[in-house]
Amino acid sequence: MDYRKVVYEIEEKYLSPYACKSAQTKGRKAPITPCFIRTDFQRDRDRIIHSKAFRRLKHKTQVFLAPEGDHYRTRLTHTLEVSQIARTIARALRMNEDLTEAISLGHDLGHTPFGHAGERALDARMKDFGGFRHEAQSARVAEILEKMNLTAEVLNGIANHSRRGDPSTLEGMIVKASDQIAYLNHDVDDAIRAGVLEAGDLPQSVLNEFGDTHGKRIDSMISDIIENSYGKDFIAPSTRAAALTEEFRDFMFEKVYFSPIAKAEEGKVDNIVLFMFEYYLTHEWEIPEYIRQASEIPERRVCDYISTMTDNYLVRMFEKIYVPKGWALL
Repeated sequence: MDYRKVVYEIEEKYLSPYACKSAQTKGRKAPITPCFIRTDFQRDRDRIIHSKAFRRLKHKTQVFLAPEGDHYRTRLTHTLEVSQIARTIARALRMNEDLTEAISLGHDLGHTPFGHAGERALDARMKDFGGFRHEAQSARVAEILEKMNLTAEVLNGIANHSRRGDPSTLEGMIVKASDQIAYLNHDVDDAIRAGVLEAGDLPQSVLNEFGDTHGKRIDSMISDIIENSYGKDFIAPSTRAAALTEEFRDFMFEKVYFSPIAKAEEGKVDNIVLFMFEYYLTHEWEIPEYIRQASEIPERRVCDYISTMTDNYLVRMFEKIYVPKGWALL
């Protein structure tokens, strides 16, 4: 029995006319033999979960650099929270949940070590070579470095999940919105844990209308998008919720993302990234072969390598190369 076709029939019957049906995918660059159980979007989800890049997310910073504590978010836990929020919205709006999940799980595959501090450092170093954006790098990781051969819809959603992106599917738009809902709210939670904020510090309008707890705020933001987008050919919050979200975001940048605690170690990140970048430019043979083969531009090869690293691995390589080793006479 071709169970995949049963899924096609269910989607055709129950999904919104604005949903991206699995049977209508634009496909992959390299055609593959269809699976008799899974749709193409389900296979993409599985390929992402089993990738090296996905596993490395557990050791990449979200906001606070090298936090000491078991409960701070990492890039992996952020990804899982985005996936949960996005699937909730997709199910309520009768969108393609499998496509939404695949985009969610893959959206940060190309993120740098040390979060946006690492991203800014690489972007500055790569300004003469097209710069560096983690969303574009995530698609590059999937398509070129790990050769996952994902569908066009998943790659498009991954490459367009940031604020400046313009996804081609409503499922991609859901992930874009869910990413912001996730990071704003879990970064509040981490900031409170780090002593940067207290629960009552958020703007009063946000507390009054979105809620005074982590769960209430997420529920309010999700519910607003569902109510404002149901049965329509777009995904967006209401005008009021969009304005509140911008106020929420501005507050987080001022009080958390640019706070002394969050920014204290960023200069060191710049130095480590720069030192390691210049080192690998003159020691390219130390870069894994699959990464060396991914570009003809030396700087892009080095950028690819550093962006794949976890926080701990980048520090270990820096210490190995630049920190003197102790020795003893026998």
